[in-house]
Amino acid sequence: MAEQDYYDILGVSKDASEKDIKRAYRRLAAKYHPDVNHEPGAEEKFKKINEAYETLSDSQKRAQYDQFGSAGPQGAGGQGFGGFGGGQAYSNFGGGQAYSNFGGGFDDIFSQFFGGGGRTRRDPTAPRQGRDLQYAMTLDFMDAVFGKTTTIKYDRDAECKTCHGTGAKPGKSPITCPRCHGAGVITSVRQTPLGNMQTQTTCPECNGTGKIIKPEDRCDTCHGAGHVHERHELEVKVPAGVDDGQQMRLQHQGDAGENGGPAGDLYIVFRVTPSREFRRDGSTIYVDRDISFAQAALGDEVKVKTVHGDVNLKIPAGTQSETNFRLRGKGVPHLNGNGNGDEHVTVHVKTPKSLNKRQREAMLAFAAASGEDVKGVKKTVLDKLRDAFEDK
Repeated sequence: MAEQDYYDILGVSKDASEKDIKRAYRRLAAKYHPDVNHEPGAEEKFKKINEAYETLSDSQKRAQYDQFGSAGPQGAGGQGFGGFGGGQAYSNFGGGQAYSNFGGGFDDIFSQFFGGGGRTRRDPTAPRQGRDLQYAMTLDFMDAVFGKTTTIKYDRDAECKTCHGTGAKPGKSPITCPRCHGAGVITSVRQTPLGNMQTQTTCPECNGTGKIIKPEDRCDTCHGAGHVHERHELEVKVPAGVDDGQQMRLQHQGDAGENGGPAGDLYIVFRVTPSREFRRDGSTIYVDRDISFAQAALGDEVKVKTVHGDVNLKIPAGTQSETNFRLRGKGVPHLNGNGNGDEHVTVHVKTPKSLNKRQREAMLAFAAASGEDVKGVKKTVLDKLRDAFEDK
């Protein structure tokens, strides 16, 4: 069964503003929250509303969803593509650094609008996905066009190989927190003029996990954390056709999860260096080619650069300056692997800055044959100096 569209879940159009999305979420969350709606299916509906809002309220995630849907395109080895997305918050890119997002797992967004009173508490012992990371990769223009295989290094939190993420020594295991009795929160009740008010705070003993590890039982490698910081090395296959600003998702290459949950994902954001010869717009390449007046008037066959190598281009007789020619299939490979884009060649008819005697006579004869009475003007010394300076 196909997944329901996030916009349909919130009842908004695809061009809805952030304010419209937030308003729709608040209305639906108040209607279907499990604390106020006990009808069958209400809780599942509320989860879908939260999921839709988490994506559409984030401009980066929304852009990726609009392009690829909720799952995103999947390539070999768990790789996927998108524009900027993934919900990360990052500072400066570069230097082989990976930056984490807001963390694994999903907090109930309802509490952001209505306070903790109507909040659905997450099971502290439930598996939680690790944090997503981002890596900025700079590519040469041609590497982005044709792809490459490279190795990257970045820092991440990996599951401890000694305790396999439990945080306890081999043969030992965490125990239920004696302070919160496994709840992960401390509940307190205080009297107010409006009646008794119940509040919940994260248990300071177990930090909300519901379990603790005795000091003598903690893993000697990770000291009870369940994960260790490491410099990770990873081979990355950059496919042909990636563009500046696009990103690729590598599943489960981020930080380690909690309570047996999966690792987060790694998002590689591409920075493509410009080319001196080519201009690119998606899968289309643009180049300029100078031709002489004689080539334009009489026609000719000239060599033109493409990303696939030089090709011959036929210039018809009478070609005007700024004429555009299209070379089919000589552009950038499409990212989905379905053929190549095109190359557009714009020709510029160049007027010679100086003529020798024979050229001048030929031009005067051409003018006379055309019925033009052209006398010609000899260049001054200053004109010649200016031309020589411009040609350098």
